[in-house]
Amino acid sequence: MNESLPGGNQVLDPEQILVNELGLDEKARVADLGCGTMAYFTIAAAKIVSGDGQVYAVDVQKEVLSAVAAHAKFLQLSNIRTVWSNLEIVGATKIDSAVDFCLLVTCLFQNTERLQVMKETARLLKDSGRLLVVEWQPRATALGPEPAKRVTPEEVKKLAVQTGLKLIKEFSASQYHYGLIFEK
Repeated sequence: MNESLPGGNQVLDPEQILVNELGLDEKARVADLGCGTMAYFTIAAAKIVSGDGQVYAVDVQKEVLSAVAAHAKFLQLSNIRTVWSNLEIVGATKIDSAVDFCLLVTCLFQNTERLQVMKETARLLKDSGRLLVVEWQPRATALGPEPAKRVTPEEVKKLAVQTGLKLIKEFSASQYHYGLIFEK
C-alpha cells in the first residue's frame, strides 16, 4: 500500500512561520502575493490579524480569488480582500496603501520575471515593512517542482538587494522549503 505524500499545511505551518519567524501582529496589513487556491497563509494571517488588520489575497487567476473569497466567507473571516493582479507588472497591484508585510510563498519559482515581482513587492511595502519569502529547497525533494524551476536562496537575496530590501533572517521553513525575511 502506498502512503500519500503530505501537502499544503501538513508540510508548512503558516501560523508558526507568520508569528514566530515573521512577527505578524494583530493590527497588521498583509499582502499574500500569489496566494493560491487553498490560501493557507492568507487564512492563517486573517486569523492572526484582527480589529484594524487587513489581509489582501492577491493572485493572477480570477478563479483562485473566487475560491479564496468563498473559503473566507465560509470561515467567517471578514478581513480578507481579494485583489486580481499580475505581479510581473510593477504598479499593477491595486492596494489602497502600503502594507506592513508581504508574503511570497512558493510563488517566485512560478514566475519568469522574478525581478519585476520583487520590485512590485517592494513597492507595496511601507518603510520598515517586511517581506517573507518561502521557496522550495534548490535540491530534488519528494515534493515540489523539478529542481531546474526552483529559485535558490542566493538568487532571491540578489533580487532583494536590487530592489532595496535587506536580509534580516534566514530559517528552515520545512524539510522541503527555506525561508528568508527582508526589510524595506
